[in-house]
Amino acid sequence: MKMRKTDLPAAIRQNGIAFNGVDWGEMNVSNIHLPAGADAAPLLEGLEQDHCQCPHWGMVLKGSIRVDYQDGASETVHAGEVYHWPAGHTVSTSEDYEAIEFSPADQMREVLNHLKRKLAA
Repeated sequence: MKMRKTDLPAAIRQNGIAFNGVDWGEMNVSNIHLPAGADAAPLLEGLEQDHCQCPHWGMVLKGSIRVDYQDGASETVHAGEVYHWPAGHTVSTSEDYEAIEFSPADQMREVLNHLKRKLAA
């Protein structure tokens, strides 16, 4: 299976936030865009411990992203770097960000549905 990232169907497109992705079997592959100044913390409120509980693996294509973990640790992932974020994280950006990300499809679906509800409110 293959697909151009530009052909991934839109899941969320609002306020400069774009999640375009597809489920392939048990995995979701997404092309994610976040604008400078994005902070996921308010959008994750209401999830377990107000953090994303879905693990993600990916590669940053553009910009950088700060990841804050439930245990208080944090790190910044930059363009050209690959990553794994276990359950229990939130993210924020200080510059425009783009990544390709792989996640368990069922867990990612829950997160996307939660984000859609928060963005609609």
